[in-house]
Amino acid sequence: MGCQSSPPTPRYNEMGLEGLFSDEHLIRWGWPEDVWFHVDKLSSAHVYLRLLPGQTIHDIPKEVLDDAAQLVKANSIQGNKMNDIDVVYTMWSNLKKTDGMEAGQVYKMRVAKRINEIVNRLNKTKREGQPDLQAEREEHDRKEREINKRLMREQKEREKEEERRKKEEAELRELCKNSAPPEDSEDDGDE
Repeated sequence: MGCQSSPPTPRYNEMGLEGLFSDEHLIRWGWPEDVWFHVDKLSSAHVYLRLLPGQTIHDIPKEVLDDAAQLVKANSIQGNKMNDIDVVYTMWSNLKKTDGMEAGQVYKMRVAKRINEIVNRLNKTKREGQPDLQAEREEHDRKEREINKRLMREQKEREKEEERRKKEEAELRELCKNSAPPEDSEDDGDE
């Protein structure tokens, strides 16, 4: 069962917490905008933060990073009892590491101790549920395809309009050239 919390800023769609049992499903149906958090080298639930389209991992404010780190720490049996743990986070696309991936795509942050005020605030906004991750991802992808198709149509229309404009300009130049009076040639001789 998953749960979601409202992050402290409206610039993010949601922050979710998922147990280990659903990792495979979440990895398969994650979104490109998802940032994943996990307590490093300890068993813990995963927290994901869904960025808005166009945002990057570098745009996440420190307060939001702290919230996600506190939430993942609080949901680690071992990590919750320890101080000075590391939390790693990365974009969803990095969860399936391939040979072609660059180093440094996983970030690490130190969490000195649990901050109950943050955990309590996030727990107050918690919504329990079992989202249909596959349906959500398919809907997300469908909307992305619609946007891309619209952008391609608009680009083709702009190109067609530009081609029409160039053709009109060429015709106008040709018309002006053909309708211009012939240039007088100066005759040096006497008549």
